[in-house]
Amino acid sequence: MILVGSQRGGAGNLARHLLNDKENDYVTVQDLRGFTARDLHGALEEAHAVSLGTNCKQFLFSLSLNPPKDTNASLDDLTRAADQAEAKLGLIGQPRALVVHEKNGRRHAHVVWSRIDGQEMKAINMAFFKTRLNDLSKSLFLEHGWNLPDGHRENGWKNPLNFTLAEWQQAKRLDLDPRETKLVFRDAWERSDNLPSFKAALEDRGYFLARGDQRGFVATDIHGEVYSVSRMAGVKTKELQARLGSPNTLPSVNEAKADTHKRISARLRDHLKTVRTEQQAALQPIRQKRQQLVIRHRMERDMLLRGQERRWDTETKERSARLRTGIKGLLDIIIGRASAIKKRNEQEAYQGFLRDRAQREALFKSQSADTATLHKLYAALTARQRQERQTLAGKVGEMLRLTRKPEHTPEPHPSRSRQPSRGADFSL
Repeated sequence: MILVGSQRGGAGNLARHLLNDKENDYVTVQDLRGFTARDLHGALEEAHAVSLGTNCKQFLFSLSLNPPKDTNASLDDLTRAADQAEAKLGLIGQPRALVVHEKNGRRHAHVVWSRIDGQEMKAINMAFFKTRLNDLSKSLFLEHGWNLPDGHRENGWKNPLNFTLAEWQQAKRLDLDPRETKLVFRDAWERSDNLPSFKAALEDRGYFLARGDQRGFVATDIHGEVYSVSRMAGVKTKELQARLGSPNTLPSVNEAKADTHKRISARLRDHLKTVRTEQQAALQPIRQKRQQLVIRHRMERDMLLRGQERRWDTETKERSARLRTGIKGLLDIIIGRASAIKKRNEQEAYQGFLRDRAQREALFKSQSADTATLHKLYAALTARQRQERQTLAGKVGEMLRLTRKPEHTPEPHPSRSRQPSRGADFSL
């Protein structure tokens, strides 16, 4: 299970993000513990209010728990993982919210803790939390028998194909897979040994080297997006400079964008827009079917929950009616009958809880099976479209490289040319 954590503030923004049902099919606040408020917004604002008694600005610790792509973790699996993370991070007993997201038939979870110790009124130190989470993540993969990701096999999370949230969002704007984009840069790096060869390898795939303001070597694409070469290729800045030299010989980002825009004809730009529009139109029927499926599934879940709530209320009343009041109730306490009834009620209530949870889990699995076929069709189509766009970008890049004016070094000015020393002999 991949675990990504961070210290942060912004209680309201975090609550809105976690309750976002546009990016997710279903959002469930699975657990609120240690808060007076019974809703997520109120709970996180409560944590903020407590933090005002300290100097701590990042009063929350947010953790995402993401099972492997081809697996489905149960609610018990996610809850146990949250409990283990809590112990690893030294947050045992701290107020906690557990939110479960479902999308495309898969679950992942988010856990948020308050870092403020309410008794001592100071923030709990989160030293080395990344190392602790990496250790726990690897342990969870081994515990469940899941295949270890390359990052765990090689050295922590040093896999060059890992990507940040910003990189994922950048790729999402262009409907690209960030892993595929990183593979392009990594492949260009591995088959080049200097600046010209690296530059040509990237341009063959539709990326153009430029000089960044702060990041040294960057690259732009035909859409004007800017990429950090160091991050995308998975190499350090010193290694880049050793092989490529100084980026000062490259055009600035604005110059590179302007040059690309200038050399792409209006007709070609229209063609690129048309391809994008046609691909979006091809996806629309699947998206509509998926939306209809989500609406139907939400209705099924609401019906189940309402039915379970009604049954729970009825059963609770029946259990309460077993406990007699007045003189008869006092007699039941004396002879031990009341204690036996309470024990029976507790057992039945727990069995009812397990029954309801099992019904919800069965419905989740049934709905996941309904979603799986549609999701595979959508994934296959989007993968093919991404490949088509990358191929097209490569062709455009190759065309632009061929139409670029050859670079040349200007001849030195005659007045600055070096004069031979007086008396030197240049005869053969």
